Amino acid sequence: MADTKREIERKYEATPETRLPELTRVAGVAAVADHGMAELDAVYYDTADLRLAAASITLRRRTGGADAGWHLKLPVAPGVRDEIGVPLSDEIPRTLRALVRARVRGAELLPVVRLRSSRRLWLLTDADGRLLAEVSRDAVRARRLLGEGEGEGTGEGTGGAEGSGREAAWDEIEVELGDDADPAVLDRVHKKLTKAGLRASAAPSKLARALAETGLEVPGHRHRLAEPVDAGGHLLVHLREHIEALLAYDPAIRRNLPDSVHQARVSTRRLRSAFRSYGKVLDRAVTDPIGEELKWLAGELGVARDQEVLAERLRSRIDALPRSLLLGPVRGRLRIWTTAQGSGARRRALTTLDSRRYLALLDSLDALLADPPLLGPAARPPRPVFAKALVKEYARLAARVEHALELPPGPERDLALHDARKAAKRARYAGEAATPALGGPAKRFARRTKAVQTVLGDHQDSVVARDALRNLAIQAHAAGESAFTWGLLHGQEQRSAADRERELPGVWAEATDQEVRELLDG
Repeated sequence: MADTKREIERKYEATPETRLPELTRVAGVAAVADHGMAELDAVYYDTADLRLAAASITLRRRTGGADAGWHLKLPVAPGVRDEIGVPLSDEIPRTLRALVRARVRGAELLPVVRLRSSRRLWLLTDADGRLLAEVSRDAVRARRLLGEGEGEGTGEGTGGAEGSGREAAWDEIEVELGDDADPAVLDRVHKKLTKAGLRASAAPSKLARALAETGLEVPGHRHRLAEPVDAGGHLLVHLREHIEALLAYDPAIRRNLPDSVHQARVSTRRLRSAFRSYGKVLDRAVTDPIGEELKWLAGELGVARDQEVLAERLRSRIDALPRSLLLGPVRGRLRIWTTAQGSGARRRALTTLDSRRYLALLDSLDALLADPPLLGPAARPPRPVFAKALVKEYARLAARVEHALELPPGPERDLALHDARKAAKRARYAGEAATPALGGPAKRFARRTKAVQTVLGDHQDSVVARDALRNLAIQAHAAGESAFTWGLLHGQEQRSAADRERELPGVWAEATDQEVRELLDG
């Protein structure tokens, strides 16, 4: 069983002579309890090319102290990590292997560094005895394991002498926020420590410092680019951002964190949009096959996300109805339907993330950044290249919206509006990708096309909801229940769709005014 906690901490440089100031003088701290000394022994694992460290991820097996076991730390924000703990075992737990699979893929996880720390711990509590923060003083001894001879992987012996390049030692002070405590506590403790002469550590973690001081160079971003000056450079920065986001959301999906599937799908869509909108910059003979795989991934993940959004829409509709209009076990029927649909969708998403096809897609994205298939316009200044692409996307969107508006209400118009929605989303994403290069004009273009997308998206949600409501009504009727409420909700969704269709011409007029035309043509 894995346990997860949010770790919010700050680290400070220290020497054997460093003394902590009186922390009971920190506002809100009523008592400082000395919890004595503990000897901690941790072996950190990574690939031979340090892929986890490059992504600020740490995986360790630690003995000693109150939390002995396996720990995986995933970055959330500077100074903030989620720590997933699993009980001690000889092998890396399968749970943790799955959470780093998108980073590691087929590479072997090896012991890279061993850290032994003599830790003295103090607990800072308030007047009610609630834990505000833990303050620890660590005397750390680090030894590099990666590259050692066969049989030395756990580093039980002392090996070479300190200073040989394989070993390092330092002292540090760490302040970790207590569970549910106010983060302002860290600011107040920080003020007290710095006033006493302590300096914040330059290293973000013990592992980062150990790697640096034992001669293991962590690669920078896997495909770090120079400041972009041409169209190709700007586009590659955009692609790198969303490839990295896709990798970061992988463990979040596996942990079933809120909105993780949605955000991963957004990254796949932005990547596909960039490939198609900027096909004059990157060779589509290379990017189209990758785009098809991204479409596959979004579709597999989308089953879970689409079901979640639809269920929430139907619940909100039911909650808004007077009790007198809820005939039969309406909420129970929806709960049964949602559970049946949702459980299969999550299994499908996890199976997708464990598939060879998905890992091959990640390899393809890596290869794209490592050796981008740039075409001639990639070397040109970004403004004309990106502006021309936006004009093309605008024309494509205009043709689809105007075609849909010419059709009478009905299924054919619904399909046409759905196509227009997809074009609006693609145009919006193209505008957002162009914003760093074009500034305000692209930003306004993205904002206006997003407004069109929003109206069309709500219309499409209504189309999908009506189909689900019809199926729920059929199920209710077959079970001898009243189908009245489902029919009522179906009518509400029809009215909602009609409202969006009436709203669309005005929103579209805003997106096609002279200001936008001049910005794009210029």
